Amino acid sequence: MKELDLIKLEAELKKRWPYRDLWFRKQNDTWDDYSNFIYNIQGFEDLIERIDLTVKKFDLNKKHFFYYTVNRWYNYWSARAVEQLFIGLDGVVAATNKRDRLVDFSIQRVKFDLKTTKFPRGFGRNLTFAQSHEQKLIKWLYLNQSTGRRFHTENRLFLIVYSTDGYHYKLKAEIAWLRTVIENYVAEFNPEQLKRPHITETKPAYSDIIWAIR
Repeated sequence: MKELDLIKLEAELKKRWPYRDLWFRKQNDTWDDYSNFIYNIQGFEDLIERIDLTVKKFDLNKKHFFYYTVNRWYNYWSARAVEQLFIGLDGVVAATNKRDRLVDFSIQRVKFDLKTTKFPRGFGRNLTFAQSHEQKLIKWLYLNQSTGRRFHTENRLFLIVYSTDGYHYKLKAEIAWLRTVIENYVAEFNPEQLKRPHITETKPAYSDIIWAIR
């Protein structure tokens, strides 16, 4: 996979910031198909142009499709950037099978599916509780995120962004800052400190949380 220009990509991602953090509808296969061009567009202005064309072509609700698409685009390219930050660090090895959706890389030979997510309001507890009860939060994330066809009980590594001003989603674009957070985690990684989500006992999974708080 071609290496990304992270400085340029960070600038493009931050162009999404002036717009609210809204979805208007749950992800679904139909609108995913309409918006799958996100995987080929890094520039925000190019994205907006393609959204307008798609709205006209399929007679879609412009506001709803705009937010649906910019959110998918933002999450996808932020995740790609974050994954690249891991790859190349000592002890981190990229997955050899790029089509394997369950493994992004391994750290000290432990395979992980990386999930970058903002602090979930649905968890129902505050940051202090979450940090002192990581295993409970991990189990909640397994059961409530990446559901449906995307659900699995393999190893997951959660990078959770939390902003003190409440705009958690903005931190997904702070690529240069996230680099330091990730480097610190990998440098201190200890497989013996991984947590068990206890979703199924027949096939144990291992997980951890990287806190990105600012």
